[in-house]
Amino acid sequence: MNTIYKTKLVALAALVLTTAACKKDFLDVTPTDKVSDTAVLSDSVLFEAFVVNRYLGVRLIDKEAEGTPPGFGRGFEYAMWSSLSDESIYNNDDNTWFIQRGQLLPENTGIAGTFWKRSYRSIRECNYALTHINEVPMSEAHKNLLVAELKFIRAFRYHDLIRNYGGIVLLGDKVVELTDDFSDPSLFRREDLATSLAYVLSQLDEAAAGLPENNSNSWLRGRATRGAALALKSRLTLYAASPLYNVGTWEAAIQAANAVIALNRYTISQNGYRALFRKTSDDNEIIFARYYSVGARHVPMEIANGPNGYDGWGGNVPLQNLVDAYRMANGKSISDPTSGYDPQNPYIGRDPRFYQTIFYNGAGYRDRNVETFRPGGRDSQDGPSNWNTSKTGYYLRKFIDEDMPINNPWNIAGLQPWIYFRYAEILLNFAEAANELSGPDAIPAGARFSAREALNQIRSRTGVEMPAVPAGLSQEAFRELVRNERQIELAFEEHRFYDVRRWKIAEQTENVPAYGIEITKNGSTFNYTRKIALDGRSFAAKHYWLPIPREEIQASNNTLQQNPGY
Repeated sequence: MNTIYKTKLVALAALVLTTAACKKDFLDVTPTDKVSDTAVLSDSVLFEAFVVNRYLGVRLIDKEAEGTPPGFGRGFEYAMWSSLSDESIYNNDDNTWFIQRGQLLPENTGIAGTFWKRSYRSIRECNYALTHINEVPMSEAHKNLLVAELKFIRAFRYHDLIRNYGGIVLLGDKVVELTDDFSDPSLFRREDLATSLAYVLSQLDEAAAGLPENNSNSWLRGRATRGAALALKSRLTLYAASPLYNVGTWEAAIQAANAVIALNRYTISQNGYRALFRKTSDDNEIIFARYYSVGARHVPMEIANGPNGYDGWGGNVPLQNLVDAYRMANGKSISDPTSGYDPQNPYIGRDPRFYQTIFYNGAGYRDRNVETFRPGGRDSQDGPSNWNTSKTGYYLRKFIDEDMPINNPWNIAGLQPWIYFRYAEILLNFAEAANELSGPDAIPAGARFSAREALNQIRSRTGVEMPAVPAGLSQEAFRELVRNERQIELAFEEHRFYDVRRWKIAEQTENVPAYGIEITKNGSTFNYTRKIALDGRSFAAKHYWLPIPREEIQASNNTLQQNPGY
């Protein structure tokens, strides 16, 4: 594990904290781009800047982590986390195809391998701040606020570790040093999943008690609130009760979701589904998000994921597997013979979220319709920049801002918010847990509505109106429905990868080919033929958890236990 901690430097946006490690001599020069520990701990403004930058963390300086995003999760990167699931593939690989094909190894983790390092590095930084905060001159009230914020950030990092690796090493408030013995199991021992979750949930309770209810009174947008801490608790308690984890209860998951609902601060947005994911979004559905500005942008989605006929690079291209999951506008699955689905007119009459998430052949975009057909389609192999042509016949629309230019976008593009938590997730968490406890129609103790009514709140969103879920469904039928609703509503938001694992259905969903569509134009008609866009997709039981990077195991002199199968 020492590769996590072998530094005393922590990069800030414009502030770096450093500690002198060797004897001063005539070669020592005071750096002009760094601020000493003493300065940070004696200045409340500098210290708060350090805390705020823990939301971003640092980019790891090693070859494996090139391009690693500095925030939580993966978010807006060239290869998004969706491209390790049955949502999409990354058109130009970017160390994703071998993971889709089940070839992930502790020595070769690709984009999946950075969570361990950067999470523990951030945890160390939080522990450093918590250890020294009493040395900083500031009011007790403000100090308590920053403590709550640091506990939330640390809990989020632990959550990233738990959902990827299972049981983890819990450091408490320890500030790890280079001189520590990383082979000492009393200091660096993997706890079981139940112990790991219990610790993080207790930290979230403490954080929620000290965080503000909203971001007013100069509390900056994008910083943690009580709702953010409770939303993270809702997610983790749902995971804990799920089949893969099996260390929690559905009652606890219901209570955690209810705690967010009871704040009365969040609603399902009626401003439009796609509006949530654009740069102008500022909506009561958003609980916690990463916001960007011209001076701090993310990957410009328009060029990175746009169709090749618009000079886009293809990027994360949706799979036919996901397209088939979208129901008809009447609420019926396309496999239902009474649904009205026509395989030769496959994009007619679908769930409105389909049209707001995926570019398909004939979809309107900018000044024309997308053309993925052959021969002659401008967004097919017959179009310009054909090396960027989608391998699936689809392109990503969900986060695309049509007000942004495609060419030369670096000056102004890359401003959409990345949403970590929104109210729709909380309602889906509640609906799943309530159904598992007592079915879709019962109102659990302390709740305001049933699982079915929670789902109907999402389905009544303006611009996405889907038929209300009828009463009287069996628990099994509603389970299938709520899982499908999560897949559609939360597509590309880093949920599907974890959902199919915690439900223990990945051996079904991830062992089918990555499908696309081949469209042939004949006069004024189109013929649609399913094709394999990426061959060899494979998932084994060991893949329910990621492997801990081999270098971390070796750094502990092999006392750190690897996940089974690796």
